[in-house]
Amino acid sequence: MISSLFDAPAREPSKMVGFTGNLIDRRSEQRSDDSTARALEDPAARLMLIKAGRVYLKEGREGFDPWYRPFAAASLGAVTDQAILLGWDARGPALAAPAGLEPEELPDGVKAIDFRSVNVQGLLAEDDLGAVAQAGALLAWHGTHRFCGRCGHETEIRAGGYKRVCGNCKAEHFPRTDPVAIMLAVTQERCLMGRSPHFPPGMYSCLAGFIEPGETIEDAVRRETFEEAGIRLGRVAYHASQPWPFPYSLMIGCFGEALNEEIVADKTELEDVRWFTRAEVNEIIAGRSPEGIKTPPRSAIANLLIRTWAEGA
Repeated sequence: MISSLFDAPAREPSKMVGFTGNLIDRRSEQRSDDSTARALEDPAARLMLIKAGRVYLKEGREGFDPWYRPFAAASLGAVTDQAILLGWDARGPALAAPAGLEPEELPDGVKAIDFRSVNVQGLLAEDDLGAVAQAGALLAWHGTHRFCGRCGHETEIRAGGYKRVCGNCKAEHFPRTDPVAIMLAVTQERCLMGRSPHFPPGMYSCLAGFIEPGETIEDAVRRETFEEAGIRLGRVAYHASQPWPFPYSLMIGCFGEALNEEIVADKTELEDVRWFTRAEVNEIIAGRSPEGIKTPPRSAIANLLIRTWAEGA
């Protein structure tokens, strides 16, 4: 049974988690330095407004809406000279901009809600949630890269928001994505989960860690599992990925084949790490854990990895 974890999946698992439903056509080869300005002039243009990791949502009869026409965005203090062009869809050009008003200054009918809550609570359609991941990551990168890393001079937005150029030394800077390996170490009938001190009470999840320069995904999975739990892995298989705008990561979900079972936990990273049988995991998923143990929400890639294994992969 365990061998099936290392076969190619019949369908794309990444589409089963949050932040992955983005349908915007990015048209990356067509971006120019004036593409944002031209998109804002389009009568169909709409903007998403974000500030400090929160997206500004309009409340309506059918739920929340993250999009604003330019005149409506201006009323919320949209900083349009820092707007970025996400791309196009059937409705027209889609952009994002930093919001000017603070959350406590928002008018009735507009809420500033953090990305995690929007995802977990299912407040947006899948395609709009995917756009939040794109917009949030890009705006966060721009917010921390206003000055040139080569000479310290101020940089300017170019290519619709997908590049910054130094006005002094002309160095070009491009948005970054931080790859994170998230993995479920498994044996034939047990999987390894741990809990971090910042987790909600009772929650156990997959282990995870940043992939370092010069390291393959597989080696990062093996290294992090050994460093955090003392478990050595043999085969490693990719399963799914998830954009994670905290601030601009990509979660790369894998299964790892455990070669030993004696845990040596890194207590500076984890409060606890332990093996769970398939029966125990199924009880946890069903909400019947005698210990009150929980997994991450269904919209998280950790949940997908855990469920996939528990269902018999």
